[in-house]
Amino acid sequence: MYTIAIVDDDCYIGNMLEEVLTRAGYSVIRAYSGTEALMLFEQTQPDLILLDLMLPGCSGEKVLTKIQKVPVIVISAKVDIQNKVNVLLGGAVDYLTKPFEMEELLARITVQLRRRPGLHPGEMLTFDEILLDPDSHRVSVSSNNVHLTKTEFAILKLLMQNPSQVITKSVMLDKIAMDTPDCMESSLKVHISNLRKKLRSINGKDYIEAVWGIGFKLREDDL
Repeated sequence: MYTIAIVDDDCYIGNMLEEVLTRAGYSVIRAYSGTEALMLFEQTQPDLILLDLMLPGCSGEKVLTKIQKVPVIVISAKVDIQNKVNVLLGGAVDYLTKPFEMEELLARITVQLRRRPGLHPGEMLTFDEILLDPDSHRVSVSSNNVHLTKTEFAILKLLMQNPSQVITKSVMLDKIAMDTPDCMESSLKVHISNLRKKLRSINGKDYIEAVWGIGFKLREDDL
């Protein structure tokens, strides 16, 4: 699942963007000022950033200079051509003027994410002492092999691909459906409970936490 960061101090626009992006299957994180955005990006790296320019604390132009290796689509009410040119030359991959059509924004996001390198064959996923091989479907914890069911493997893979994000139950079921079409909402908790036990049995660490009323994420504290 791709994670998109929305950096905009306008709550109405931010809420509208988050709703549309979530419905489109993206995970969303948000910042409401330039300063907050820079702090957020120190902790996690999204796959794409939607950046407003007129931000409190630190301007969008300044935030843009601090971003590396992540495509940035600027969404701004500034319509001056020279301003657009400066922003694009300054590192943004695209520029959309407010107001805009959501359909067009989604299309531009799709184009940019197509250009992002995905998980290459043979590339491992790691989190703390967990090592997951997507090709061989092998998982180890502290160099000890862990035997997982197909559903447990799909859940762990999804969580490790989005280590800092809370994955909602509906999104999780949708994303693992291709690998495990038999997994239903009624059985999801059981699969996750069994997965937690198997991982915990190796070194005593509880790697997965439930976020009440929302979904599940990898536990980053106390590891």
